[in-house]
Amino acid sequence: MNKLIILAGISFAILGCGNSESVNDTELEKLIHSNNLTGDVLKGKVIPKITDTKAQLGMNLFFSKSLGADRDSACVTCHHPMLGGGDNLSLPIGTGAKNPNLLGVGRMHDVTSTHYDGGPTVPRNAPTTFNMLGCKHALFHDGRIEHVVNPNGISTPDSGYTIIDPLATDNLASAQSRFPITSPEEMKGFNHQDKDNQAVRDYVASRVGGYGEGKGELNNTNYWLKQFRTALNQPTGTAEKLITEQNIAMLIGEYENSQAFTNNPWKEYVNGNKSAISEEAKRGALLFFKPIVDGGADCVHCHSGDLFSDEEFHNVAMPQIGRGKGDGDEGIEDFGRFRVTGEESDKYKFRTPSLLNVEVTGPWGHDGAYTSLEAMVKHMSNPKEAIKNYDKKQLTQVGIQNVDKMTVNTNKAIKQLEKDRVAKLDVLEDSNLSASEIEDVVSFLRTLTDSCVVDETCLQKWIPKRDLDPNGDQLDAVDKKGNILGLK
Repeated sequence: MNKLIILAGISFAILGCGNSESVNDTELEKLIHSNNLTGDVLKGKVIPKITDTKAQLGMNLFFSKSLGADRDSACVTCHHPMLGGGDNLSLPIGTGAKNPNLLGVGRMHDVTSTHYDGGPTVPRNAPTTFNMLGCKHALFHDGRIEHVVNPNGISTPDSGYTIIDPLATDNLASAQSRFPITSPEEMKGFNHQDKDNQAVRDYVASRVGGYGEGKGELNNTNYWLKQFRTALNQPTGTAEKLITEQNIAMLIGEYENSQAFTNNPWKEYVNGNKSAISEEAKRGALLFFKPIVDGGADCVHCHSGDLFSDEEFHNVAMPQIGRGKGDGDEGIEDFGRFRVTGEESDKYKFRTPSLLNVEVTGPWGHDGAYTSLEAMVKHMSNPKEAIKNYDKKQLTQVGIQNVDKMTVNTNKAIKQLEKDRVAKLDVLEDSNLSASEIEDVVSFLRTLTDSCVVDETCLQKWIPKRDLDPNGDQLDAVDKKGNILGLK
């Protein structure tokens, strides 16, 4: 018995008392320093408080169908805080929904709506609005809202690639908020096709303000005017001066930028708490950050920095499903970044998404082709094999188009990827992770989740109280069971 006690004591001493650093911690610390990580991409940034009047008004606008040209969709239709800042669908259904207030699983396109085909109407997955303040370069999957350095400004589809849009406001979040209303499938609808981008924005602003073309469409525009006067600190300002599309975009940007969720276990670990993440997550982190030649997966090659995104564009041969963007011989492909730049080398390239809170921002991929993190990581480990063995049954959303043509369409991206590899361009290489390694990487990715984004009580600050709008346009979203999202 005494020998057993002595041996146990020796083993305990060898393994460590629980306070000393493990080999994983030592390796990770070196990788953290070499990648200049702080754990917080928003460090030093001025984050709008959700309690500020501008962010509060931005929130009310974000949840209002008054901003949809046909008054059947709102920004929150595709970007609800309780759904990871997205809509929990592979592909969104914006305008023309059977039940405009039902978000997420169960949302369907109405059979009487324009271009009804039984499936989702928007060809790309709804990206999260969380931590947009951390983005410096571009937004949208193809980067069509882009920061231009010299001269300083933002380019948009209105101005053209690399050309500064004088109406783009002064930050990426506000600039992007001006474009869902220009898409018939997202917020514009099909009853205002005579209006160009700026005309439909101005029309919606006039409706909210109760002047010009939109005058009389809302019963109570004083509801909005009072809020604009308070938020902009202009107590005698007129609707025509205050309720403009530029101010609406600015205010929505304030609300979106207030969605700062970076307090996660990984941040704690980076800042010295070595017990903040599990051993599995530490192994996953090593795989994530180490290059392939050293036995890693080199995920950091694209998912770099505290944002976990280089904000660049890469061809990772994501499965092509859904309606597509009108590209290719049959018009059912999506050429991604090529649609912005016109450069052949940009075909099938899409913006590297941030991995912060990635656990709650699925489905994943520019078209939501993967509905589990494990499947997504497996694809990144070897795209060609993943496409060959793609499980169509994982798509739980009803009616997703062109799934039967996915392999043929996606193989074109695979061929481009292989061609780029031969040319030794800066592209994804296969890491061929094992099943257990994939599990470890997923464990690491879960450490990037801020506790607030999975806490209904915490998220209620970003959801307006029910039925505030006397015009009846506030979108109090419900789930498939009829429960109000974010309200107990």
